[in-house]
Amino acid sequence: MTAISIAGVSKRFNLHADRADSLKELFLRRGQGNASEFWALRDVTFDIPTGSFFGIIGHNGSGKSTLLRLIAGIHRPTSGSIEVSGRISALLELGSGFHPDLTGRENIYLNGAMLGLTRTEMTQAMDDIIEFSGIGQFVDAPVKVYSSGMSVRLGFAIAVHVQPEILLVDEVLAVGDEEFQRKCFDHIYALRRKGTTIVLVSHDAGTMETLCDEVAWLDHGQLQMAGNPSEVIERYLNRVNQQENDRLLAEPTPEVIELDTDDGSRRGSGEVRIIDVTYHDLDGTERPSGSSGDGLVIRLHYRAASAIESPVFGIAIHHENGTHIAGPNNRLGGVEQPDLGVGTGSVDVNLTRLALLPGKYFVTTGVYSNDVLHCFDSWDRAKRLIVQPGSSEERHGLIDLGARWSSALSN
Repeated sequence: MTAISIAGVSKRFNLHADRADSLKELFLRRGQGNASEFWALRDVTFDIPTGSFFGIIGHNGSGKSTLLRLIAGIHRPTSGSIEVSGRISALLELGSGFHPDLTGRENIYLNGAMLGLTRTEMTQAMDDIIEFSGIGQFVDAPVKVYSSGMSVRLGFAIAVHVQPEILLVDEVLAVGDEEFQRKCFDHIYALRRKGTTIVLVSHDAGTMETLCDEVAWLDHGQLQMAGNPSEVIERYLNRVNQQENDRLLAEPTPEVIELDTDDGSRRGSGEVRIIDVTYHDLDGTERPSGSSGDGLVIRLHYRAASAIESPVFGIAIHHENGTHIAGPNNRLGGVEQPDLGVGTGSVDVNLTRLALLPGKYFVTTGVYSNDVLHCFDSWDRAKRLIVQPGSSEERHGLIDLGARWSSALSN
């Protein structure tokens, strides 16, 4: 059976460069062509089976949220049709439909009426909604005195306790604190077990791949593909990675830092300096970023102003939030660096499997004397490292531990 059928749906919005300041001006401008057209969706067609967990993924502005609002009946399609079989509850902009002068309890009844539920049905659900939201005695206070978190929790509690046959979720599963987030996910899972059709819009590819039975990918308002979550998300991430690489390659190459530069990011006596950091595949091909789970070579390009006996080269990797992830050097790796002569050269840090999960990191470089007591050069955050999704299947945290599982049955 089909819960939602989307056939040839397109949606056009008219964008006005400036807005009328009065009713008179609005009428005077009619027919003057001050609006430009923007097509948020173009000829989108797919079906969502009854009882399925269906995901919609895509970049910002791809039309995901617009499509969800069309399904919810908030907007009408410019062309095409959407057929829905079942009562819809939407988790879109939580709390945005509350009347600020009404109490939380009054807004619960109001939201229920908007969904076609009777006052008796909402009264029966009232205690569960209040308990789930955690707002307690504030349920009888005007919503205008609520914090944003209280409004969001109440909005979520109402939406999931009105016995929906179809639940639309737009990037709002992770609301509130950790405890409330767990309650949200538990209730979503419970609805799924009851056969509720759930449509989720999210940027979290890992969550989509884990939760969804099927996924549709939108790009600039057009459907790219729909079907198996792993296949769709792989194609989507490949497109994202390619676009990111193109953008990084288009960025201007930073100027090489000269030996006498002192901007606070460098220290050391300067006999040896790192002058550049580049990233490469294991076959030597230079690339602008790394891929989680795949091989990566971090190449340190140096310039030596004098001969140096067996220096120690090292790096440190920090997440963009400042967390120190790792700090290898060639001595710890059991490799003695050959003596350096005057001139330039390079040293490779070979990572046969990049354990970092997708995100933004920074590489700090250092060159020290053989006894690691004297610093020739320390360059803080020498190069940004963007890690894209790759062969690693881990989605949460900072690193992939490469864990392998086993079990044994006891008698």
